Amino acid sequence: MLQPHRGFVRSSFLLAQPCRPPLGTRPTARGEPAAQPQPLLAPPATTSPAAGSRAARPPWCLAVPADVVAGVTSLRGPGVLPVRGCGHTPAGLAVQVRRPEAFRRLLGPPPGPAPAPAAQGGVVVLHCPALRGPAALRLRHLRPLLLADHLAQLLRTQGVGVCLVPALAEEGDRELLRQLHVDWPSGSGGSSLPDAVLALKRALSRSPCATACERGLDAAVLPEDVICKVHLKSFMEQQGLVGYDPNLDVLLVTEGKLWSLAELQQAVLQCTAGGQGSCCSIIHVVSCEEEFQQQQLDLLWRILDPGAHTALQKHLVCGPVKVTNPPSPIGAEQYFQLRKCQMYEASVMKYGELAQDEAWTEVIDTLTVAAIRFEMLSTAHRSQITLDLEDSSISTKGTKSGAFVMYNCARLATLFATYQQAVERGTYPPLPPASELNFSCLREEGEWLLLFNYLLPFPEVLQQAAQLPAPTKGIRITANTETVCKFLIQLSMDFSSYYNRVHVLGEPFPHLFDQMFARLRLLGAVRDVFHSALATLHLPPLSQI
Repeated sequence: MLQPHRGFVRSSFLLAQPCRPPLGTRPTARGEPAAQPQPLLAPPATTSPAAGSRAARPPWCLAVPADVVAGVTSLRGPGVLPVRGCGHTPAGLAVQVRRPEAFRRLLGPPPGPAPAPAAQGGVVVLHCPALRGPAALRLRHLRPLLLADHLAQLLRTQGVGVCLVPALAEEGDRELLRQLHVDWPSGSGGSSLPDAVLALKRALSRSPCATACERGLDAAVLPEDVICKVHLKSFMEQQGLVGYDPNLDVLLVTEGKLWSLAELQQAVLQCTAGGQGSCCSIIHVVSCEEEFQQQQLDLLWRILDPGAHTALQKHLVCGPVKVTNPPSPIGAEQYFQLRKCQMYEASVMKYGELAQDEAWTEVIDTLTVAAIRFEMLSTAHRSQITLDLEDSSISTKGTKSGAFVMYNCARLATLFATYQQAVERGTYPPLPPASELNFSCLREEGEWLLLFNYLLPFPEVLQQAAQLPAPTKGIRITANTETVCKFLIQLSMDFSSYYNRVHVLGEPFPHLFDQMFARLRLLGAVRDVFHSALATLHLPPLSQI
């Protein structure tokens, strides 16, 4: 398969045996310097017969067959870099790319009408049980909530319909979610819910898995709203279900559990009635601490509503959120306020009285949300997160923080605002159309890196982050929900390195304009990538920091 040549100025790639490159294959890794390739399709070097050595044909010379080389050089199509030539190296086949043409293809005008993006289609119900608790949100609830919100936005970018459950009822939760830029529906659940609950009760009375609760000596320990008990283990064995906790046995069915199922049922009916398919996928986004309870509800729903949609239930489980040396249990609201105070103090320390201006309130709020979202979402969802609440580096320009990403996005906004002001003063001419730009002026290694590692694969990054695995026998699924945060962090680091080294807006001399225009076009595309990626996190780009 194609891999970046470790150092052929990042415009060469290695083709290693035995893989034949599929059409449209694109390298995505990064590399370091390596040996200069042999001439294009040169025959393997051999030692002199006098040497008397069978090592005359190095092992790599047979690694890439000729038909594979021909296939690489003839690759065409969207997303395929223009190939200049190939050459054998000790590490494999080096594929050289025509850089100026690669820049022109991606940054220049499209050759024709843009093809319509391929949409995944379908509809997904994202269920976040953390929002059902009567108590205030804890950190273990916040992580699956932010993940579900991000995943919903990623799915929408791929043309997938999304329904979020449950609707918010508590006013306090609504305010916190508004501060965190969480886009979640609110409401009472609809007037049809009571009828749906009655239908579930009737199904429960007919189910062979349900038995009445004996109101004898144990009556005092049973919740008041217990309706009956359901034998989950026998149902699992009869249906041959796998992937559930082996300790699942008897479930006490309460009125509240039936209301939860009724709301899920209503969401499924709304999705299927909207013409988006005969059935939909249901993803329960849940913390590991509450996974057991959600598996109980999963099985209860299968028992009471044996339809195609209940068989498509999957569980996306988030790892624990640990706090180092907490003075007391901390809720999501306290966590938000703590990070906001740290962000404010860091801003005052850096910018002084400017940060105390009212105009900075929105900036600090956005930086706080960015810090929290990156702290919660840049780790794989199944892994543990450890928070150090006394570590204020999360609110500064540390390269792993959301604030660092927002800072670099603001630098781009400042760059283009400065350029526009200079145009209005007559210092620089306006940016010409893309068709008139000279992309051969982009010779810096950092410029190729921004195109090759970020602009080119960005659509693929979004697609990968929104990809949900095909149904399997188990009930757990994994998603690459950390992909966008990691992509933005790495992009910010490489952009910052480039921007600190290169003067984009140079002296206003005509012979320097070609390079300045090409760089502005490149950084305009980088800015668009920042904005699109941040939109999946519900983070508005900042114009100043």
